[in-house]
Amino acid sequence: MTDISLETEGLGRHFGALTAVNGVDFKLAAGARHALIGPNGAGKTTFVNLLTGVLTPTRGRVLLAGRDITARAQAERVKLGIARTFQINRLFRGLSVLENVCISVAERVGAATSMFYPAGRRVDVIDESMDLLDTLKLGDAARHCVSELPYGRQRLVELAIAIGLRPRVLLLDEPAAGVPSAETHIILDAIERLPEQIAVLIIEHDMDVVFRFAKRVTVMVGGAVFAEGTPREIEANPHVREVYLGQAALSAAHG
Repeated sequence: MTDISLETEGLGRHFGALTAVNGVDFKLAAGARHALIGPNGAGKTTFVNLLTGVLTPTRGRVLLAGRDITARAQAERVKLGIARTFQINRLFRGLSVLENVCISVAERVGAATSMFYPAGRRVDVIDESMDLLDTLKLGDAARHCVSELPYGRQRLVELAIAIGLRPRVLLLDEPAAGVPSAETHIILDAIERLPEQIAVLIIEHDMDVVFRFAKRVTVMVGGAVFAEGTPREIEANPHVREVYLGQAALSAAHG
C-alpha cells in the first residue's frame, strides 16, 4: 500500500453563498509528483490555502501523514513539514541570496534568533545554505542581492528557501509564472532535481509544465474534483477536453 503524505476528507469552504471548495477527497502519495489543474475560478488556490492553513475549512479534514492538522495554524504546518511557494515571490529583495536561504534553514534548526549575530557563529547554517544553492546552480549568486537577479533565478531562490525547510510536502503555486519562456527550463530542471522523498504538488495552468513534471494529475472544476489520472489519461479524457483543456491545447502541450 502506498504511503500517503497529505490527504483531505470531504474538504469544503464557503464564502457566504459561494462554495469555493466542495467536499474534496484528495490524496498526495509520499514522493509524488502530482499536478493540480483547472480553469480560472476552479477553487485551486482556495484548496491550497486550506492545505497550508491560510484558510480554515467550513467542513472536512486535512491529514498530514495520517495526523489530523485541520486545526493547526499556518506556521505550525510549516514546522510539521508543509512548505509552499507562491505565484508571486515573497523574497527579501534587499538581502542577499544566501541571507534569504539562511533565514529558512536557521528557522528550521531553531537558530533564527542567532542569525542576528555575526555569521561565523552559524557556520552550519551557512554551509547547508550554500550546499543548497550549489544544488540549484545558484552558488555563483550567493552574495548578490536578490533584486539584482533575473526573475527566473529569483524563483529558484524561492524554491531554495522552501527546500531549506526540509518539507515532507512541497506545494508549488505556478512556479513558472512570470518567468520568461527562455528561462522556464531553469525552473523545470530544478524541480526535477528535487529530493525524491518530498511529495510535490504543483498548481499549474501551463500544460507543457504539467506533462513534463507530473506522474498524476487532478482536475478541479467548480470547487470539486472533476477528474484524476495519469497525464495520458487526462489528455485522453473527452470531458476534460470539453470543460477545460481543449483539443488544441492538449495537442500542443503533448506534441
